[in-house]
Amino acid sequence: MPGDDRVPPSRDRFTATGIELAIRLGVLVLLLYLAFTLISPFITIAIWSIVLTVALYPVYDWMVDHLGGRRRLAAVLLSLLSLVVVIGPATWLALGLIDSIRILAEELDPTSLTLPPPPDWVKNWPLIGESIFEFWTLASHNMQAALVQVAPQLRPLGSILLQTAADAGIGAIKFFIALIVAGFLYAPAPALVESVRMFSRRLAAGRGEEFVKLAGATIRAVSRGVIGISALQAFLVGLGLALAGIPGTSLITSAVLVLGIIQIGPSILVIPIIIWSWFTMAPTTALLFTVYMIPVSLLDNVLRPLVMVRGLDTPMLVILIGVVGGTISYGITGLFLGPIILAVIWELLVAWTRERQDSRAT
Repeated sequence: MPGDDRVPPSRDRFTATGIELAIRLGVLVLLLYLAFTLISPFITIAIWSIVLTVALYPVYDWMVDHLGGRRRLAAVLLSLLSLVVVIGPATWLALGLIDSIRILAEELDPTSLTLPPPPDWVKNWPLIGESIFEFWTLASHNMQAALVQVAPQLRPLGSILLQTAADAGIGAIKFFIALIVAGFLYAPAPALVESVRMFSRRLAAGRGEEFVKLAGATIRAVSRGVIGISALQAFLVGLGLALAGIPGTSLITSAVLVLGIIQIGPSILVIPIIIWSWFTMAPTTALLFTVYMIPVSLLDNVLRPLVMVRGLDTPMLVILIGVVGGTISYGITGLFLGPIILAVIWELLVAWTRERQDSRAT
């Protein structure tokens, strides 16, 4: 009828359906957010547990064969062996690090530090010359007073160092927990892998299983190429430093291990130590030390590409970018997530390119 402005029933149903859908999506998002909040403290442990299980499963499988198929016994023995292998060197490095810091603190005792008076030409430096000259003069007469003066500026640095130490301690605790959790994953690993494969087939029919295999191969390659080579290199560097009698061996060894894992390399530490050895050691000793340390410092450049490429079709550059980018973005967890993500993306691009070429050819 003219002038009838009633809303059609179809529009009412559409509006009601939209409101219902919005409410359902809102509830789903809220539930997902609450679930993520609950499990977020355990994400790092879960990732490390999966990484350790995948990386060590060949060893577990070998132990099962030699123990007559006793899967639980093999899991317990491998977990205990992993804890011994990790805790032993970690404890040695921690004790050595504490001792090195103690020695360094004794050497840098403010009451024993002395500085010569500043030269007059320091005053002529633009903008900062006068301030530096005054502070240098104060430090040459009373080092403690100079340190008290700069203490407020050093407090933020101290807070950062304390937070870094706390994060490192929490990370170590999570890693030890992940080792224990991994022990419970060895036995049901085949069933878990099959579940992941079924889920991957639902996500990407035809290629999902291939991506699961690629993720496992990438984890093993990164474990061997990054952590394995870094640990070997740190051990060889520490051995050379100990034989040469270099002070602070444990501190330097720990730094070499960390620098190797984050893809910086030990040369930034080893080269200054080699230069220092020529000023403090006998020429023959310094020469032998140099001949040993230079190849060791370059060991990762030779072995890492060879080890990481084994078992992977993904180009080495893609894996390396994933390792470096993942470590920078997500810390030590990103060391594995980065190359896995980039490897899967690379394989998707390769598959898409091939499909386009095949369709054009036909």
